[in-house]
Amino acid sequence: MKKLTLTWLIALVIPFYGCDAILQLAPSLPSSLPVDPTQTEMVGGLKEALVQGTSFAVNTLGAEGGYFKDPLVKIPFPPEAIKVANTMRDLGLGKLVDDFVLKLNEGAEKGAQLAFPIFKGAIQQMTFQDAKNILLGEQNAATMYFQTRTETQLYGAFAPKIKASLDQVKATDIWYEITSRYNKIPLVKPVETDIVKYATNKAMDGRFLKVADEEAKIRNTISSRSTELLRKVFEYADREKNN
Repeated sequence: MKKLTLTWLIALVIPFYGCDAILQLAPSLPSSLPVDPTQTEMVGGLKEALVQGTSFAVNTLGAEGGYFKDPLVKIPFPPEAIKVANTMRDLGLGKLVDDFVLKLNEGAEKGAQLAFPIFKGAIQQMTFQDAKNILLGEQNAATMYFQTRTETQLYGAFAPKIKASLDQVKATDIWYEITSRYNKIPLVKPVETDIVKYATNKAMDGRFLKVADEEAKIRNTISSRSTELLRKVFEYADREKNN
């Protein structure tokens, strides 16, 4: 149900109670109605929120254990090759499998910071209509905007870097050792999983998940709206959605 404005409230009260009632009611009425943000404020407030959210998400994932210690984004052993892991464990080579998963996540952590400049570029290109659609859209509207605008660019920039990161932490060497040993087992079907493609896609999935978490906090938690502009813009969004 739409909220009654001050004008409508007065119009309803006067015919039934007269001006005296209005005078008695006046002290309890708001002195002024909320002022909607301008287009500039709306775009600026949303950009501020998105920079805050993406920066926090990227820094969280780029920290030591950012992927590995978080069960929601941890990159597991490739599921299409899980038979490899099980066989290796049966052969007493479980530590090799565990080391590989650790290194896989360390590689993603080392490459995490690459995402922020790409996210920031998408934020800077945002139009007023983009901002309004995101602000009044679904809980994950900003995250979906990022996926549409940055996914291809992120993959192109991130894949070579994550390969370098995986090489640096020896994950590709461990993967080669695992698959080489597995493929020598009689009667098994050789595995040729593209570990760089797998790690890149999983790292991106985790990044978008963290961005979505930060978006939800700002939308739903008033204390996360850390500036006057953020409060004004998201209070406007709250009013619009409740009308």
